Amino acid sequence: MRIDKKEITLNDSKKILQYSLSNDNGIEIKILTLGGIITDIIVPDSKGISENIVIGWNDLNDYMDDTSYAGAIVGRNSGRIADGKIKIGEKVYEITKNQGLNTLHGGNEGFNKKVWNDSIEVNDKEVSLILESSSKDGEEGFPGNLKLRVVYSLNNENEFSIKNNGISDKDTILNMTNHSYFNLSGNIKRNILDQRLTVKADKIATIREDSALTGNLIDVKGTPFDFNTSKKVGEDIEKINKQLELANGYDHPWVLTEDQGYNIKLEDDISGRIMEVYTNRKAVVIYSTNFPVDKKLDNGNVESKYDGICFETQNLPVGENYRFIEDSLIREGQEYSTTTVFKFYWR
Repeated sequence: MRIDKKEITLNDSKKILQYSLSNDNGIEIKILTLGGIITDIIVPDSKGISENIVIGWNDLNDYMDDTSYAGAIVGRNSGRIADGKIKIGEKVYEITKNQGLNTLHGGNEGFNKKVWNDSIEVNDKEVSLILESSSKDGEEGFPGNLKLRVVYSLNNENEFSIKNNGISDKDTILNMTNHSYFNLSGNIKRNILDQRLTVKADKIATIREDSALTGNLIDVKGTPFDFNTSKKVGEDIEKINKQLELANGYDHPWVLTEDQGYNIKLEDDISGRIMEVYTNRKAVVIYSTNFPVDKKLDNGNVESKYDGICFETQNLPVGENYRFIEDSLIREGQEYSTTTVFKFYWR
């Protein structure tokens, strides 16, 4: 196992680093210090051909103004804060509204815009990239000076883990995730509709017309949102369903069940690639690239609808009338800690 790095100068003269984490089985993961952005996850297929299984932009400068948050660390909040307000105790905080009436993925200057401080650790078990940053009291309207640490690790069991840690000097909210778009076909040769998905979840949180949460949960049984038994991503995505219509596809939090083993599984029968996701978070927002951005992929094509699928492991976002805010609340001096593991196979 090894870690390499190279310096990159962006168009605004900003200097960043791109790290490559490699294991002994042909997996390579490339990460920028800008936003902790994962640009590549290179995984072999059943024939031994190594290809990128996440959406990445052909020009690294495109990450600077990327409204799709491809591969990035997201925070302070993941998803939308309904109506751009949070209430902690009796105090209401107005948060930057960067998508209509709502706060999306941390506001205008979220964690995806920061250039993170970097260090590495290499041992017999794994290689790790450690990113550290901070968020000042009042940044985007959020209370509390926040210290942040994200650790990306890869081992020879083909497990790629993301560990998020934070601590604040005031009561605040923190609900981080990673926003990688997966496509196991390799180099986005095909869209994700024929890839098979399993999600161990009995409920989803419903959305309003502006995609913020209503504060209500519904059972997935008998709906297009039931992936408890493996089925193709595209099997029900075009079905007549109000929630699908509102999002133009899947863009909802699934409430994960307490279960042994993986929480999520994605399989591509053609390439033979399989990915399992394990998390200690309560929910996962699954987004099926319903609104592609006008940027060129690594393969030279412009991104299209359904080119990738996100598994944004997190707690439930803050809904209407502050519903679910307790899932994001951390107290002064309380350590925030999350772990998500992506495990790769090919056969």
